[in-house]
Amino acid sequence: MKTLLHICCAPCANQCVEVLRGDKIEVTGFWYNPNIHPFTEYRARRNCLREYAQAIDLSLIEQNDYALRPFVRAVAEDIENRCVKCYEMRLFETARQAKEGGFDSFTSSLFISPYQNHELMRDVAERAASEYGVTFLYRDFRPYFKAGQEKARELGFYMQKYCGCVFSEEERYLKKSKIIP
Repeated sequence: MKTLLHICCAPCANQCVEVLRGDKIEVTGFWYNPNIHPFTEYRARRNCLREYAQAIDLSLIEQNDYALRPFVRAVAEDIENRCVKCYEMRLFETARQAKEGGFDSFTSSLFISPYQNHELMRDVAERAASEYGVTFLYRDFRPYFKAGQEKARELGFYMQKYCGCVFSEEERYLKKSKIIP
C-alpha cells in the first residue's frame, strides 16, 4: 500500500514514518503548511524536514506555498475557531494530491499531537477522503508523541514552540506574560 503522509514538521513525522513503514506501508511525505508563520518559522520547519527526509530516504513532495494572506483570509471571520479551516486547507489538499498522485491512501503527522483537536481532524480528513474518492488511513499516533519528541532532540531537529499559525504564537506569548488583548 502506498500512502501520502502530510507532514507538519520533522519532530512530529519521525514516529509516524516509522510506524507506517513498520506496517509495510510505502510512505511518501507531503509538505503543505500555509498556516505556518512567520516565514522564518516556515523555512526552519521545511528545511529540517528536507534534511530528515533525505537522511531516511523518504520521498518528499513539496507544495511550497508560503500563504500568509490566503490563510488569514480563510480564518479571519472566526479566529477562535480557526483550526477547522487550517485542517481543511491541509487535509483536503493532501487528499487531492493523494488522488492525483495515484496513492492508495493519505494521513497526517498532525495525528501524533496531543495538542491538536483529534476528532475534528479525523472528521475533516474523512470529508476530504469522501470528496476526492481516496482512502483516509486513520492512525492515532499520539502514543508515540513522547518518543518522537525524544528522537527529534537526539537528532538535533529544529523544535518549534507553537502549532504554526500567527494566532497560536500570539496565544503562546499571552499565556507567558498573562496579558489579555
